[in-house]
Amino acid sequence: MRTDHTELGGLLSAGLSALGLETPSLREQKLLDYLALMRRWNRVYNLTAVKDIETMVDRHLLDSLAVAPYLRGERFLDVGSGAGLPGIPLAIWFPERRFVLLDSNGRKTRFLVQAKIELGLTNVEVIQARVQDMQLAGGYDGILSRAFSSLADLVTAAGRLLTPDGTIYAFKGMRPEAELCALPKPYRVRALRPLAIPGANADRHLVELTADTGIS
Repeated sequence: MRTDHTELGGLLSAGLSALGLETPSLREQKLLDYLALMRRWNRVYNLTAVKDIETMVDRHLLDSLAVAPYLRGERFLDVGSGAGLPGIPLAIWFPERRFVLLDSNGRKTRFLVQAKIELGLTNVEVIQARVQDMQLAGGYDGILSRAFSSLADLVTAAGRLLTPDGTIYAFKGMRPEAELCALPKPYRVRALRPLAIPGANADRHLVELTADTGIS
């Protein structure tokens, strides 16, 4: 599968450079192919509220990849992956790392399976389930979430799936002070990073959480 989007490619390249990410052309092309596939399926499956493909570049691709410099480990779980965000862009960017895309919605997981096949993502696994039903405790170096309702709910549902020194990476809009105050023990904030997403005007933060086991 190959889609030629010269103008989108320029927009993506500029955004990746602004994020400080190197831009191998094959990865860029695969990111654009993913975007085209998402747009096509979105007409029927309503995968995302964003309809404009140029807006998808910054809202979906660049937003997802903004976490790339901070990932630690080799195996990651994308909770509530939806259209594959942030898991698929990260799997494209890091072909040597493993990404499990988890969603309870059958229509969305059908899209994720198709994207895995068409994009040749051998480092991706798709699971249709609720995070509360996942059994692989201690199996992931990182848990990714763009859409979970609150940090407290996220760590309660997914924290047990982390390795002892693993990290939860939660995307948030404005600095989530109330959510941070409501974190249950033993979880603590490892880092709170403002994210500058090229082309996006809204506030964006990355919250990194870990269990306070004495390992950091």
